[in-house]
Formats: sequence, structure tokens, C-alpha cells
Amino acid sequence: MFRGILIEKDEAGYRAAVKNIDEASLPEGDVTVRVSHSTLNYKDALAITGRGPVVRKSPLVPGIDLVGTVEETSHPDFKVGDKVVLNGWGVGESHWGGLAQKARLKGDWLVPLPEAFIPQQAMAIGTAGYTAMLCVMALERHGVTPDKGEILVTGAAGGVGGVAVALLSKLGYTVVGVTGRLEERNYIMGLGASDVLDRAALSAPGKPLGRERWAGAVDVVGSHTLANVCATTRYGGVVTACGLAGGMDLPATVAPFILRGVTLAGVDSVMAPKSLRLQAWQRLSTDLNLTKLGQIAEEIGLDDVIATATKLLDGQVRGRLIVDVYA
Repeated sequence: MFRGILIEKDEAGYRAAVKNIDEASLPEGDVTVRVSHSTLNYKDALAITGRGPVVRKSPLVPGIDLVGTVEETSHPDFKVGDKVVLNGWGVGESHWGGLAQKARLKGDWLVPLPEAFIPQQAMAIGTAGYTAMLCVMALERHGVTPDKGEILVTGAAGGVGGVAVALLSKLGYTVVGVTGRLEERNYIMGLGASDVLDRAALSAPGKPLGRERWAGAVDVVGSHTLANVCATTRYGGVVTACGLAGGMDLPATVAPFILRGVTLAGVDSVMAPKSLRLQAWQRLSTDLNLTKLGQIAEEIGLDDVIATATKLLDGQVRGRLIVDVYA
């Protein structure tokens, strides 16, 4: 038996509870991992509270991230005792995830834990930080260098945004953060932003084109915010889109793309190929100032997750949440 959060469906809908789970209930996979830490992400909070259509089977252990030690394996790339990280691949949605003390997974989904990180640091980064690194890599692939101008990061008080600010600033970019919580201005500036803007300046319907300012952007919001970011990006600039906290719609025109040559680059972290994941985690081990992880993340126990999920969706949490599955 092991402890974990289990989401089950009944006549009233999906319900989440911390339970003792029989190891025989674990799904199929060629690697069994003793999990030490997981995370609580926006997607996990939607699954746990039932506020979003995340859960695709019942029963299900949520948790799109995990770090732990291989206990059993028939996969050629891993041996017993290896430290591994997992992000995405539908884990915590259609396959049992990381918010439990054990997980059984496909070895092809796993990445070796870089030696630079202890487990808590890997989960302080988690899917959010790994996604932020993918966005930075996309900006670089499209030729956005620090000398090109300011980079805008929306949702800068959140997990993806906070790590993006820290990464970009260490790499020499001038970063401007956007948040709906201006009381977090000092926190965002401490991560490396040169300025912080109020989300209200970008969240309302805007013009097809605005004053050119941004050489590049990392957007986690979507909807009107993403449209306004594109409309104010400089000629030849690049906007990476990786989230939909503000909505799935994109009420924009083609003007920024055909009149200013702006590139809108989609960034997917869930099904990204393993080669890209390995590159992203290697870059994180060298390009992220690990001292800033203490500012970005806080640790909670498994018993705290369900209550904290509601706070996360209500905008009462900043940065990253590490979950110690034994606390």
C-alpha cells in the first residue's frame, strides 16, 4: 500500500481524497518509480477541484510532474536506483500521475534527473519551468538575442512566468513582467525583471496594431492579452504562446504578422519529443540561477494539496508549489 491523492467519479461528479492505495492498482508501465516529490500545477488544481475537464478516466491519481527513484524496470535506458524526472505525456490526465508515493510509467516518458539538481529543485522547476525553458529556446531559434530589445513575460507572478523571467534575465535579456497582482511587483523584480506592468493594460480588447515595443514575448494567458502582445511586438519579433489562463480564443487580426513580420510560435510541453526535453533540462541546469528557486517555490505536504488547489485557482498562490508526498 502507498498514500496518494485519488480522484474518483460518483453520481455527483469527480471527488478527490488522500487515500491508501493498493500497489496492484497501478496502471501498466515498464518502470515503477518511488516518488519523492511532485508539484501542484494549474492543470492539477483543475483536476482536483473538478473545475475543468482534465480527468479522462476514473479512478486517477493526478499530478503532471514527479521526481523519484526507479524501483523496478524492464526498460533498457533505466536501472534500479536511477533518479528520474517526468513532465507531461498525459500523466495526471489519462494515466496515473505523481501525487502519490508510487507511479508506474512508460520509460520513454522519463528523463534522467540532471546531477545539478536535488529532487526539490527539480520540482521547483517542474512542468512550469521546463515549459519556460522551451519558450526561451524557441525565442533563440527564431533569432531573438538580448541586443534586439525588451522581452515581455505575461503571468510573471506564476510558475511559467516566474521561471521565464529568471532564465531570460540571467541570459542577458531585458525583461518586463506583466501581472494582475501588482503587490507582487518586488517579487517579480527580484527574479530579474526591469519593470512590471499591470495586466489590465493588455487584457481588454485592443487595436489591430499598437506602438512597437517588444522584441519577443512569453505568453501564458492567451485571448485578448496574446492579441495585444502580438499587436505591440516590434518588426520581426517573436511571441511564444504556451498557456490559456485568460481563455482559448485569440481575438486578433493578421496585421502584426503580414505588416510587421511577427512570428507567433506555439510551445507544447506535454507531448514534446524526448530529445527536446533532454535539451531543455540540460539548459535549465546551466542557465537557471538556482538561488532564485527559493524565491519561486514553496513546499507543501500531500495532505495540504486539496485545499491549496482551490487557492491556486483563485489566484492566491504565487510561483511554484512543491509537494512532498511523504509529508
